[in-house]
Amino acid sequence: MGDERRADAKIAQKLTILPLIALIFYDVSGGPFGVEDSVSTGGGPLLALLGFLVFPFIWSIPEALVTAELATSFPQNGGYVVWISAAFGPFWGFQEGFWKWFSGVMDNALYPVLFLDYLKRSFPVFNHVFARIPTLLGITASLTYLNYRGLHIVGVSAVVLAAFSLCPFVVMTLLSIPRIRPKKWLVVEYSKVNWRGYFNSMFWNLNYWDKASTLAGEVENPSKTFPKAMFGAVVLVVSSYLIPLLAGTGALESDSSEWSDGYFAEVGALIGGVWLKWWIQAAAAMSNMGLFEAEMSSDAYQLLGMSEMGMLPSVFAARSKYGTPTFSILCSAMGVIFLSWMSFQEILEFLNFLYSVGMLLEFAAFIKLRIKKPDLNRPYRVPLQTFGVTMLCFPPAALLVLVMCLASAKTFLISGIIVTVGFLLYPTLLQAKNKRWVKFISEQPEATLPDVEDRLVESHAQQEVPNEAEVRLLSESSSSSNIAQQ
Repeated sequence: MGDERRADAKIAQKLTILPLIALIFYDVSGGPFGVEDSVSTGGGPLLALLGFLVFPFIWSIPEALVTAELATSFPQNGGYVVWISAAFGPFWGFQEGFWKWFSGVMDNALYPVLFLDYLKRSFPVFNHVFARIPTLLGITASLTYLNYRGLHIVGVSAVVLAAFSLCPFVVMTLLSIPRIRPKKWLVVEYSKVNWRGYFNSMFWNLNYWDKASTLAGEVENPSKTFPKAMFGAVVLVVSSYLIPLLAGTGALESDSSEWSDGYFAEVGALIGGVWLKWWIQAAAAMSNMGLFEAEMSSDAYQLLGMSEMGMLPSVFAARSKYGTPTFSILCSAMGVIFLSWMSFQEILEFLNFLYSVGMLLEFAAFIKLRIKKPDLNRPYRVPLQTFGVTMLCFPPAALLVLVMCLASAKTFLISGIIVTVGFLLYPTLLQAKNKRWVKFISEQPEATLPDVEDRLVESHAQQEVPNEAEVRLLSESSSSSNIAQQ
């Protein structure tokens, strides 16, 4: 009975295109909340607007295309961990998972902070520790429980929250039209430009397109649903940034230094009145709920996928009666609580650095699989040949290197420690698996590359339409590894 109940829960939680678009939207954006820094760090509206026009072509679209191809080729929970394992083996797959999970938890720690940054403009009490800390804990606990109740609920909630969060900006834009003066968009004070803050703000607001791939196993007909959802999400994200920025910067004479986290509430008050300010603050609260839920879902299902591959103990794959990975959700929630004491800019720079390291590995895996395994079954294929996809990956890879080079010495130090921990954690888990200190889904003592690849083959064999080319890829790699060992 227990197995049947879990199976029923899994079936009920299959995501369709609209909830998936909403989850991708919240993985990446959630609306214009948090983009205000791009105006202040860019020294005015011009660089902020140009950034959200140009960066999607350099970064968002290439990452979305790579994600669409690989997520449909490997439609199972774990996402990029599976891609890297297939291209470079389980050691690097585990490192990818560790870096991206840590980066995701850091990212999730931002949203309760952003939520309070909006509220404190109307309720100054949230500037004080005695009110701020209990509120952060309460928000995290309540949203974690909603995530525990089911992915389908999270997906439907994301659709409703997205609609509610964007409505006040539609109203604000309409009210601002008579006051817009296009020459205000051209203002830039280069002496005030903070390039490190600018690139970090741009990068953070336009990344994480690959996050939804970690729950690909929960998507209905992923080979068709994922590419359509990615396209819809790209349009929605870019529009949700550009339109409010055009309205706010074109209608007001605000100094660029005033544009900081939460300033859109003041923009609403200046354009429409106090009622619009309160509406935007309520929308910010709802948006941060959606951002938190989408990020936690992705992080938790990534851990579940790694457990199903035999990389993590089986407890990470244990599902509740709602079909959700209970321990994985709790583990992600504890990480959020631990990191929420940090400032917005500190968290932003740390997570961007770790995310950049992981994305460079993803682009490398994408190109390697194109070269080494051209016959891999790709339900969606980026319409470019090998040279073309290499050129497609070059601009975003250059941006990743730039973001990393602009990081502070403190970020290099802490990120280096996290990477070192990942390198040490992998052999520790192998030892625990080989000695049977902890239960793993795969109980074979030899935790080698074939062991992980066998998990991938078994998972794909359970799909409705088997991915024969991929099974062949994994089988061939397994045979090569066995021969090498002999």
